[in-house]
Parts: sequence; C-alpha cells; structure tokens
Amino acid sequence: MSRITFQKREKERKRQEKQRIKAQKRAEKKAARHALPEAALQQPDGALESQVSPDLQGENQSEAG
Repeated sequence: MSRITFQKREKERKRQEKQRIKAQKRAEKKAARHALPEAALQQPDGALESQVSPDLQGENQSEAG
C-alpha cells in the first residue's frame, strides 16, 4: 500500500516539475518577445510616430507648440 502512495507522490512531483519548467520557458519566450519591440521603438522619429495613438499625437503637438 505504501509503495503505491509513494509512486503517486513521485508521479505528482514529476508532473509539477514539468509544469514549472514549461511555465519558465513560456516566461522566457514572453520576455524575448517584449525585448524585440523595444528595439523597434528605438528607430528614427518618423517610424515611431506611426505607432503612437492619435490621441497621444494631439497631446504631443500641443506640448511642442
């Protein structure tokens, strides 16, 4: 009886470890995806303006004037 309980605990432990590893890989991929757009935002100002929402463009123009 105790052997079955031990096997169940081992199986659950392995399952949790796999979940943890998958979650870590997902987090790394997400961080890598977020790092790429930051590099794209460092382009010349003309390229950046197309990514700014229309509401923000109006605010930026009023501050400049």
